[in-house]
Amino acid sequence: MKNLKTLILGALMMLAIVLIYDYIKGYRTEQANLIAQTELIEKEVQSVSKLIVTEASYGKVYTYENTKSYGWDYFSSQKTAVVISNAKAQVIYDLKNLEYSIDSERKEIVFSKLPDATININPNLNFYQLDNGILNTFEAKDFNSMKQKISKDIERQIRNSDILKNADERLLIELTRIFVLSNSMGWTVVYDGKSVENATEITEFKD
Repeated sequence: MKNLKTLILGALMMLAIVLIYDYIKGYRTEQANLIAQTELIEKEVQSVSKLIVTEASYGKVYTYENTKSYGWDYFSSQKTAVVISNAKAQVIYDLKNLEYSIDSERKEIVFSKLPDATININPNLNFYQLDNGILNTFEAKDFNSMKQKISKDIERQIRNSDILKNADERLLIELTRIFVLSNSMGWTVVYDGKSVENATEITEFKD
């Protein structure tokens, strides 16, 4: 009877050891998988942390006029110019400014802020038919003024054209890559406090 009790006790101890071993082994495997997943997601996010540049060219003819009045209705001096602008414009998203955190315990990627688009405009201006007034001649400030006005006009065109939309689409494609990878491993993407359930909801990031 004593031998039976010893045998049962030994069997229970062996079972406990096996269960503890399996638990530790499973825990370590789970932790190792979690670390590997975290590193993979971190690598994927870093891989999209780059510049997204969308370019377009804009050409247009402008007329510049400036009139100075000298206090008499019958005496003023006007200067005019024809300006041909060939400008290259860029819409840039710098994803290095993407603000996010990775919560390994909750298996969440939390985006807190998306970068704003930067619009760079480099107008190349050619001046024709520069006509100076008698007392109103062209100065450096006139050319700077023309450049500023033309740049603002081009920016307005950009905001009303497809170039900004195309830049947004490229940004969302990069973010979708992160969603697809994380979703395949059972992770959740969170933006603005809400879980993203499918890739189409990524488009709401820019709303």
